[in-house]
Amino acid sequence: MLHNAIDKIAQCSDLPARRPADKRYLPMRNGIPNLSALQAFEASARLGSFSRAAEELSLTHSAVYRQVASLEARLGVQLFTRVRRRIVLTEHGAEYAGRIRHHLDQIEKDTFGLVSRTGMGRSIHIAVLPTLATTWLIPRLAGFQRQHPDITVSLSVRTLPFQFKDQPFDGALYHASGIWPGTQGVLLFPEKELVPVCAPHLPRRAEDGLAGLTHLHLSSRPDAWRQWYGANRQAYGPQAAGGPRYELFTMMLAAVQAGLGVGLVPHFLAQPALQAGELVQPVPQVLAVGQGYYFGYPQRDERSEALRTFEAWLKSSV
Repeated sequence: MLHNAIDKIAQCSDLPARRPADKRYLPMRNGIPNLSALQAFEASARLGSFSRAAEELSLTHSAVYRQVASLEARLGVQLFTRVRRRIVLTEHGAEYAGRIRHHLDQIEKDTFGLVSRTGMGRSIHIAVLPTLATTWLIPRLAGFQRQHPDITVSLSVRTLPFQFKDQPFDGALYHASGIWPGTQGVLLFPEKELVPVCAPHLPRRAEDGLAGLTHLHLSSRPDAWRQWYGANRQAYGPQAAGGPRYELFTMMLAAVQAGLGVGLVPHFLAQPALQAGELVQPVPQVLAVGQGYYFGYPQRDERSEALRTFEAWLKSSV
């Protein structure tokens, strides 16, 4: 199907048409490798396995291996080193994989945009923080789907700021002190405060405050506990600083509920568990924060109707 589409484009341009009957025809067009080979390479690089790539692409292991081997042979560059049953990207392979992944994502985004504009369906692709997605956005999406059944909302996780020109997203839900430079958007809601929470059964003495409790830290906010102690004029010692680190708030909340220690989390995330008695706030002191959760998108003159509809729904949901 893709080759047929490319041939139709070639008919409207000066590009030569594909010649499937010519056995001497190589899987290259003006220096561009065969798309199937690029997909097999990108999946193998991302998953670290020909077998897992084959499963994702609904191909056989040998088919993926042949595609990658033919790509290496055609490029004249080794993309993987093979050690027994393992594959490892070479330096050139890692760089090429990142670039190919970007271009495949862009093709997907352009295809979604074309489908949306031609009335065959309306789709938007949103980047979102993982914890915000699972605890706040996804539980509300059913309501959006009931109101707008013709709009498909796809979600991908991003935890760090990015530039829209380098990513295949129409918009992003992110945590920051303000709107990202070069974008436009709205503040959905302020974070307000981080609260210490722990499991109800965690043994402690009220007069000791948080002394003796293992402090759980978030990797993206490494100074949160230090700031909490400073704001409350308490000494921040090795016992508080030495606790384990977690990448996501969902991990931290799971660790807190398992009784592994005390975590410092946004109040809106902890509130359901606090109300249900699954967690407790061992001390009343909190850490006030100035950041919030924003919805942003590229700074351009025209947004799709689907994106405008989604933004209006987000603002009405807070």
